[in-house]
Amino acid sequence: MKNAKVVMAFFALAAVLAMCSIGIAVAFKSVIGIFGAIILVCAIMGYGFKTKRQFRDKGLL
Repeated sequence: MKNAKVVMAFFALAAVLAMCSIGIAVAFKSVIGIFGAIILVCAIMGYGFKTKRQFRDKGLL
């Protein structure tokens, strides 16, 4: 598997874990945790899409 695909798999796993953290924050009834987890999901997914675009532009994907 190419290095770029391993990096993208890492971003996908990190995004899934961040989405799970939303559920954990809901279980603990933490409003700050919920908003923090949502911001974390947006940041991870945004950086992942940015990285994917860079890989695509370089022809690595």
